[in-house]
Amino acid sequence: MAFNLKKVLKALLLSTNQPLGIKDIQAAFTRYHDQAASLPEAEGEEAPAAAPDVAPAATEAVAAESEASVVSEPVANGEVSAESPAEPVASAEVATASAPAAEPAEILVEETPQDPELYSEVPSLVTAAQIREAMDVIAAELKAADEGILLIEGNNGYRIVTNPRFARWVRILRQEPPPVKLSQSAIETLAVIAYRQPVTRGEIETIRGVSAEAGVNKLLERELIYVVGRADAPGRPIQYGTTDQFLEFVGIKSLEELPASDVLSSRQIDEWLKTNENARPPNDTDMGLPEEQLPLDAAAADGDAAVEEAIDASSSAESPVSEASEAAEAAPPTEEPAEKDQSSPPPS
Repeated sequence: MAFNLKKVLKALLLSTNQPLGIKDIQAAFTRYHDQAASLPEAEGEEAPAAAPDVAPAATEAVAAESEASVVSEPVANGEVSAESPAEPVASAEVATASAPAAEPAEILVEETPQDPELYSEVPSLVTAAQIREAMDVIAAELKAADEGILLIEGNNGYRIVTNPRFARWVRILRQEPPPVKLSQSAIETLAVIAYRQPVTRGEIETIRGVSAEAGVNKLLERELIYVVGRADAPGRPIQYGTTDQFLEFVGIKSLEELPASDVLSSRQIDEWLKTNENARPPNDTDMGLPEEQLPLDAAAADGDAAVEEAIDASSSAESPVSEASEAAEAAPPTEEPAEKDQSSPPPS
């Protein structure tokens, strides 16, 4: 019977609560062949231990011969020597002393029965493609059976998990509270960190336009993000990134599987962040809208134009007065007649 890789993989998955990676499976096959190669050498070294099996038969033959010699050998005056019966007793003691030594040899020589479907024709090398193909078959069978367990592939390997439909029963067994959903603010903060990591809180707040302190603290508490380090910027702000638990939360194996943004690329966001310090109010062109004036905008523009015309008219009306004043200021000053000297004597 040919080797059944699928059964072996299913047993390995059920034997551990940790993710089982492709490298772990290949390492298990390597260790199997290493043990199989060292087993014949161990059996060859223990083969001489089977020799004590002959000891009981030999001791029995010696005991029989000694008994016969005691019975058939007469002693002078028709008496039997008192020391002669001690010989068979000694031989019996030797036989009983050597008998227990034969039991371990029988245990070592005995071979355990092996299932040919699991232990015969084991391949020395199992490729990653063969493992993935077998895992896909196992996942399809578990899903079709609908027995409450599923096979999923995470970033660290394959795992057998319970179906989400039974989550309430699992929480009751573990006495765990129901999970708390993330708020919209926390989800937006998590999206910015996932696409822009490593990212600082200042950049998050610049992109979202609001404070991100509550969202960052909630994500740190849920262990969806962690502190990556500090940015090489004034003040050395803290940078944040996503964890492996975030990948399980989203249901992907790596960050490369995140859907591409169809709004702005990372390069465009970088340029926008650089120019945001001297930002001006965005206009229709910046927002990708056609340059059209709404009726209210047109009325406001007409009102501004009327105000400017009124200011110009008032300034033109005041211009003759200002010209006259300027001319009077420019005219030379006139000489006044000299006052009469009051100290002169009155006329006679």
